[in-house]
Amino acid sequence: MLVESNAQNQSGILDPKPGNSRFLLRGYSDATFMSNDEETTFGNARFVPLFLYKQSDKLFFEGELEFEVEDGEVEVALEYANVNYSIAPNLNLRAGKILIPFGIFFDRLHPSWINRLPTVPLGYGHDGILPTSDLGVEIRGASYLRGMRFNYSLYVMNGPRIEDGEDEAEEVGMIVHEGNEDNNNNKAIGGRLGVFPLRDQSLEIGFSAQSAKLGNRDSELEEVGALLYAFDWTYVRKVSFLGGVIDLKGQVNFINIDDQTYTVEEDSVMESYTFDNKSNSTFFQLGYRPTFGSSQFIKNLELVGRYSTLNTPEEAPWESESTQLALGLNYWIDWRTAVKFAYQMDSITGGHAEDGEEPESLDVNTFYIQWTIGF
Repeated sequence: MLVESNAQNQSGILDPKPGNSRFLLRGYSDATFMSNDEETTFGNARFVPLFLYKQSDKLFFEGELEFEVEDGEVEVALEYANVNYSIAPNLNLRAGKILIPFGIFFDRLHPSWINRLPTVPLGYGHDGILPTSDLGVEIRGASYLRGMRFNYSLYVMNGPRIEDGEDEAEEVGMIVHEGNEDNNNNKAIGGRLGVFPLRDQSLEIGFSAQSAKLGNRDSELEEVGALLYAFDWTYVRKVSFLGGVIDLKGQVNFINIDDQTYTVEEDSVMESYTFDNKSNSTFFQLGYRPTFGSSQFIKNLELVGRYSTLNTPEEAPWESESTQLALGLNYWIDWRTAVKFAYQMDSITGGHAEDGEEPESLDVNTFYIQWTIGF
């Protein structure tokens, strides 16, 4: 829906006077069916409206709400809400709650009609170990250097915190990305640089990094810091001998937290944990769409596969080694409406095992059907 007043003068320039503005409602919705050995159910359903308001050619607002039915309850979340100011044609400043440009997944791929599978890779999501959104400011732009295009983003955010074990003893030492009030006087500083080395700009290679202190103000963990960095890539190209378009995406993430001894109370007993607090995760995704076919039905199909991993610190109470393989077939009703069929295989080995014991292992295979529409 587009609501527009008499916003343009005779020269076609948007007039910033009161009453001369533009409002646009966009968003997406999805519903998911899932089945595995534990349950067969119509799972989550979401309605995610995106609000865009342009006050002038230089100033606009964007915000996204998420209404989700999960476990029989309706949950509401503010995904992001920020004000954007155009400093120059290729340079923007924004402030508020922002999707963090750490790699490509959350910043570009998280809406269900853009994400080619019904699930997210390991390590992502609201309870993941990777940044999603936060409160702060960001400068984002693009330019050319000797004919090669590049884009960049620099930001200052409230930053993540570290789990001290007071509420959840088994999560002590875990990094937590909440995007709420800052817990110390430090700020997270980070950014991403993306380059397009090929003339046709079919390939983008990116590097992201973030540094922050994690501990609560005036606590023993106040000076514990974290360095996060990632490499990502996107390659989209028509391939004649395959009769269609291939879409290759991926990201490799590293989280390094300063060494620290954590002391927590478990069952009225004080326990101490010392471990090398380093985690990593990856995802590799390949999609193929036979766009050169003669049949419209065939051209509307898309094959996709994704492999992801997540490894958390050895000797931590939350240590794990997880792998995930998801295979999918999508049918595109139009360019922003699809029905997805996917089969996902998760293998998890984790838990802090006592001496002489083997860590617990769990294998879960799940079939998904998801309907999604962007509007």
